[in-house]
Amino acid sequence: MSEQEYNKIIAEEIGVRISQVSNTIQLFDKGCTVPFISRYRKEATGSLNEVEIAQIRDRREQLKELDKRRESILTIIEEQGLLTDDLRKKINNSSTLSALEDLYLPYKQKRKTRATIAHEKGLEPLAILLVTQCLSSPKIEAADYIDEENGVDSVDDALCGARDIIAEWINETADVRTALRELYQKKSILNSKVVKKKAEQGIKYDMYFDYYENTSDIPSHRILAIFRGEKEGFLKVKITISEEDAINEIAALYMTPSMTQDQVMMAVEDAYSRLLQPSLENEIRNNLKDFADVKAIDVFAENARQLLLAPPLGEKNILAIDPGFRTGCKVVCLDKNGNLLYNETIYPHPPQRQDKMAAKKLQHLVKAYDIEAIAIGNGTAGRETERFIKKAHFDRDVIAIMVNENGASIYSASTVAREEFPDYDITVRGAVSIGRRLMDPLAELVKIDPKSIGVGQYQHDVNQKALSKSLTDTVVSCVNAVGVDVNTASRQLLTYVSGIGPSLAENIIKYRKEIGVFHSRKDLLKVPRFGNKAFEQAAGFLRVQNAKNPLDASAVHPESYGVVKNMAASLNATVNDLLSKKVLRDALDLNQFVSEKVGLPTLHDIIEELSKPGRDPRSEFEMFSFAKEINSVEDVKEGMILPAIVTNVTDFGAFVDLGVHQDGLIHISELADKFIKNPADIVHLNQKLMVKVIKVDVARKRIQLSLKNV
Repeated sequence: MSEQEYNKIIAEEIGVRISQVSNTIQLFDKGCTVPFISRYRKEATGSLNEVEIAQIRDRREQLKELDKRRESILTIIEEQGLLTDDLRKKINNSSTLSALEDLYLPYKQKRKTRATIAHEKGLEPLAILLVTQCLSSPKIEAADYIDEENGVDSVDDALCGARDIIAEWINETADVRTALRELYQKKSILNSKVVKKKAEQGIKYDMYFDYYENTSDIPSHRILAIFRGEKEGFLKVKITISEEDAINEIAALYMTPSMTQDQVMMAVEDAYSRLLQPSLENEIRNNLKDFADVKAIDVFAENARQLLLAPPLGEKNILAIDPGFRTGCKVVCLDKNGNLLYNETIYPHPPQRQDKMAAKKLQHLVKAYDIEAIAIGNGTAGRETERFIKKAHFDRDVIAIMVNENGASIYSASTVAREEFPDYDITVRGAVSIGRRLMDPLAELVKIDPKSIGVGQYQHDVNQKALSKSLTDTVVSCVNAVGVDVNTASRQLLTYVSGIGPSLAENIIKYRKEIGVFHSRKDLLKVPRFGNKAFEQAAGFLRVQNAKNPLDASAVHPESYGVVKNMAASLNATVNDLLSKKVLRDALDLNQFVSEKVGLPTLHDIIEELSKPGRDPRSEFEMFSFAKEINSVEDVKEGMILPAIVTNVTDFGAFVDLGVHQDGLIHISELADKFIKNPADIVHLNQKLMVKVIKVDVARKRIQLSLKNV
C-alpha cells in the first residue's frame, strides 16, 4: 500500500483532509514530535490538535504493520506455488488483519489434525465426491476407500475421515468465517456463571454469578470486571450465538444441491462445533478485550491528565506530613524550591499519643522555617492528622491541605528518590513527595510511573504496552503544555520535553552543575549533543527566566523572534513595549506579517503569548475542607449533603473522597437529571462537589451518592 493510500484511509477515518494527514506524516518523518507539530506547525497541519496528530501517527503504524503481514502472507503462498491472480487481488484488497488471516488459513502450515490424518489415509478424493456430486449411496462409494493397513477399517471410518476434510475446508472458507464473524458481532451473548466452589470467596462478583448480556451492548468496565472474575477463578464465561442460526448461515454459503446433503450437513455441524465456534468465540473475546482496553486506557489517560494538571500551590515554604499511627507521622520542612531542610517524627495519635509534645514541635517548626502551608497525606491517619493540625495554634495563618498520596510510596522506594536523598529513609522521601505535590503536582508526579498514580479503571487488566504508550503521550502533552524552567527542572521533568529524552536531560543537568545556569535559550546549543534538531523541537517549551531576551521566558519559538521584532518595529516600539502594552498589540495588523512560513494561526498564538508570556495553563489553587463532623463511614447518614472531592472518574461513574478513608460512588445515573453517556462530561478529577448521601452499607463500606437535587 502506498503512502497516498495510507493518507486517504487515515483522512477518511479521522475526518480531516488528505493534505493535513500528508503534511503531518512528513513532519513526523523529519523527526518532529506531537507537541511541536501541534503548537508550532499549525499552518502545515491545518491546526490539528494533539489527539488528531497522535491518531495519524498511530494509525499509520498500524497500516504499516498490516502491510508487513500482507507481504509476508503473499511471499509464503507464492513460495508454495499456489498464489493465483484472484487470490493476490483478494489479499491486497483486505483492509483488516482478520480478513487477511482468513485468506491465509488454507495455506498455513498445520499441526497434525483430524483432516491431515484423513488426507494421509487417502480420503481426499472421497471428500471431493461428497461435495461435488449428489451421491445416492455414499456408503457404496466409501467402500472403495476401505484400507485396513492405513487405518480405514470400515465404510463409516472412510466417511468420517472425508467429513473431517470437508469440515476443515469449511473452516478455512473466508466467506464463511466473515459471515459468522458478523453474526457474532451482532447477536452473540456473553454469559457468566459462578464457579460453585468459589461462590463465597467471590462475593465481589456476585452480580455476575448468573449474568447474560448482548456483547454489542456490554460496556467496557463490565467486560473487564467479568474477565477479571474469570481470571481469578470465580466465574465461568462463555460467548455464544444461536447454533441453528450459525449452521444455517454456513449451509447457505457452502452447500449446493449437487452435494451429498446428509454427509455434508454433518460436516457443517462438525465444522461449526469443533472448529469455527471455538475459534470465533476466542476472536470475539479478544475483540471485546481490545475494545474494553481502549476505553479503560482513555479513562486512565484523561484522569492522569487532570491529576498532572492539578492547580499548583506554587513556591511556598511547606511543612509536609506523611501520617501514621503506630510508627508516628513523618514531618519534613521544605523551602520554596522544594529542598529538604529538616525532618522529624511526631506521635500525635495512639498508641504513643504524645499530642502536646507533637503540637509544640510543629509550632516551633512553623516559626523556624517560616512555613506558609502544611501538606497532609490522605492515607492512613490522614484525616486524624488533619484534625490534629487544625486544633494546633500557630503564630501565623497557615493553611492545611490534604494531598493525594497515591504513588508516594512508589517514589520513595525508587532509584530517583535514592539519587535525590541517598542519606534518608523511605519515610522521609515519601513526606517530601507529599509536600512537593502540593507545590507543583506535575513536577513531582513525573518522577513515578504514571500507572502508579492510581486514577484508572482496571489498569492492571488492560494491555500494558498500550497503557504505557498512552500515559507517556499524556505526560508529554502535559509537560509541554505547561512549559519547563530549564534552570530548575528535574531530570525526569526535562526527559518529557519535546525532542529531549533521558540522555539530553542528563546532559542538561550536568551542564547546570558544571557550567552554571542557562542565561538564554541559545545556551542550550552548548550542551553536548544538543544539536539544531533538538533545539528546534525543545526550545519553545523551555523557559529561561530573567534572560536578556524576554521572549526566552515565553512560549514564542526562537524561529519567530524575528516576526516579533518586526511587529515591534512596525510600531516604532521595542519587544518589551509589546509585552507590556495591550494597546500596541491591539494596533497590529497581523495580515501584514503573513509569509510563506508564518500564517495567521501562528501569529494569533504569538499575540496571545505576548499578552501573558510564559503563562501557566493550570487553574488557580482552591482551598477545600471536609465536613468537620464526618470522620468515619459510621458518621455518614442517608440524606446528608456533604463536601467531597473527585478522586477517580470511570465509565460507570465517579468516586469521591468524603474524608472517611472510604471513597463513595456517584453512579452515572446519579450524576445529572438527564441521561449522560460519559461521566467525564459532568465531573473531573480533583473537582470539589457537594453530594447527597443516598445509601450507606457500613458492613461492606459502600457509600452511594448523588448530585441530583443538591
